[in-house]
Amino acid sequence: QPQLVESGGGLVQPGGSLRLSCTVSGLNLDAYGIGWFRQAPGKRREMVSSSSGGGRINYADSVKGRFTLSRDNAKNTVYLQMNNLNVEDTAEYYCAADGPHGGLTASDYVPRFDWEYDYWGQGTQVTVSS
Repeated sequence: QPQLVESGGGLVQPGGSLRLSCTVSGLNLDAYGIGWFRQAPGKRREMVSSSSGGGRINYADSVKGRFTLSRDNAKNTVYLQMNNLNVEDTAEYYCAADGPHGGLTASDYVPRFDWEYDYWGQGTQVTVSS
């Protein structure tokens, strides 16, 4: 059974930065789309950034230019670098895996919706506050 473990959350002031890590086990990261989602209290879960096994990446409009997803498939780790954080970024952040896929689907398909993902981590809290 694949497992995903998020880390790196915490309390940061507006304008600050955090880097989240998603360490996965029990799966070949090359064959999985990996996404970062977040959910704030009273709000729906939303996609922050998502990626294909081959490294294609999408971002939500709200984080473009501030957040960067990167994958180190050899280390089974996916990162979310978050810069210029603001209070609206406060949420529980989750990573999720979709797959396995083969061929061009594995390399190019970027799953964008939460219902596409099969495996989820437990989440890490990010709080942006002065």
